[in-house]
Amino acid sequence: MSLPPENPLPERLAAIELAPLAPEAGERGEDPPWSAWDVLRIVFVALFVIVVCSFAMMWFATHDRAFSGMAIVDLARDPLVIIPAQFLAYIVLVIFMYQMVAREYRRPFLRTVRWQWPAGHWAAFVALGVALAVSGQLLSALLPVPKSLPIDQFFRTRAGAYVMAVFGVTVAPFVEELFFRGFLYPVLARRLGMLSGVVLTALGFALVHASQLAHAWGPLLVLFLVGSVLTAVRALTKSVAASMLVHIGYNLTLFTMLYFASQHFRHFDRLS
Repeated sequence: MSLPPENPLPERLAAIELAPLAPEAGERGEDPPWSAWDVLRIVFVALFVIVVCSFAMMWFATHDRAFSGMAIVDLARDPLVIIPAQFLAYIVLVIFMYQMVAREYRRPFLRTVRWQWPAGHWAAFVALGVALAVSGQLLSALLPVPKSLPIDQFFRTRAGAYVMAVFGVTVAPFVEELFFRGFLYPVLARRLGMLSGVVLTALGFALVHASQLAHAWGPLLVLFLVGSVLTAVRALTKSVAASMLVHIGYNLTLFTMLYFASQHFRHFDRLS
């Protein structure tokens, strides 16, 4: 008479209990499912949709009485035309980034890009952005900054200034942080390490705004330092939402300063 086989279940349970748990994504180094080529795809899509939406909005503006008689070059510098175009382009871009993560790589989007809300009080990150803006303005006073910059053309009217302010405090920080700190930084950090990832991401962040700053090294240096802080916050907190809050605090402070310095966006001529 043969003996019944031993039940291997207790041994398997013991093995499971003794085996080390796999580290969570937040405990490992940066390891996004997308590659550097995917980041380049996002860049190409961004350039394409921004150009298409800008030309489309300028075409519609030429058929609108509110913009009648305006030259194309003036329409291209009017925030009432360009900002809506950029807003539409950003919607397409965010949809593309979502499809890449959720459809191509079959990952949960927010968790994969590390959009989780940061630990601690959110106001602390906004306050950091305020301090960053004040420090940047103090540093700008010591650097050679041209009296007139291309971005000043977007503040010729009060309505344009309000559009720029709302867009700059809401949409721009969200999309810029999603790309630079959500997609670009983790690819660079995985390949080159955290320090190089922070530096290169901040450099890319500054260069994207170079045309608005006349490629002047003074304001670009300030923006590079700002980008470095934003990326460092993302790297240390593992949260893109944290860097977005800092970004919002930074932009909000700059627009608030401009609001009062121009007497409620009425007298930009007094800023020169």
